[in-house]
Amino acid sequence: MARVALLCGTGMGKIADSFQDSCLNYEKIRIDSPWGQVSCDLLQLGIGELLIIDRHHSDGDKRTPPHKIEHRANIHAASSFTPDVIISVNSVGTMVEHLPPGDIGIASDVLDLAIKPWTFHDDDATHVDRTMIFNNNFSEICKKSLKSSQGQAIDGLVVAQCIGPQFESPSEIDALVRLGADVVGMTLGPESRLIAEKKIPHVALSCSSNWAAGRTPGDRKAEIDHHSVDAMASTLRDRIKDCIEELMRNI
Repeated sequence: MARVALLCGTGMGKIADSFQDSCLNYEKIRIDSPWGQVSCDLLQLGIGELLIIDRHHSDGDKRTPPHKIEHRANIHAASSFTPDVIISVNSVGTMVEHLPPGDIGIASDVLDLAIKPWTFHDDDATHVDRTMIFNNNFSEICKKSLKSSQGQAIDGLVVAQCIGPQFESPSEIDALVRLGADVVGMTLGPESRLIAEKKIPHVALSCSSNWAAGRTPGDRKAEIDHHSVDAMASTLRDRIKDCIEELMRNI
């Protein structure tokens, strides 16, 4: 039976509800890690098991900001589930016209120049290959699903990693474009590094939630509002659900 771990955040807070018609059992669990407990939703579906981790989880009503996320705890929890694949769903700002807000694309690479290192190996140097960060076969399955649900599926995206919590400036976005990035987010870089160390197949779905700073067609001064970003991302939950179910049926 398929086992999938899902890492998600902005706009995906209620994604478990999308599976209510096919969910046989649902429970909230906590997984211990050396970096703290991780709150998870565990869903038993007819086609497999799904572990959902909100990367911004916290003990209270507040949301952990992106620069304070303990990614090692999240990836430790996901890997302890022994999944067939880990899916990262990331809200991103788009710099390319062929992935407008409201569409989901598929990542093929990460441009992560952040200063902070992320690793499970602080005591003994361990160097992990990242030539092919994301699993091609599973990415193709998601591409097929997205073609069906949204009419097109933009793949091959290069996701730039910025640390937040502020959105980027137009000059920063211009620089990232010159470096080859297509979209920008605040969480995929650390996740991709740590999952590579765990050697678990990884797929990253980029939810285009807003135009990056200075990239709004016809209005380079258009401001970015997080509430609008969250609202846009939330409209994409059903398409993410379709991708997950398609993956489960093909594992």
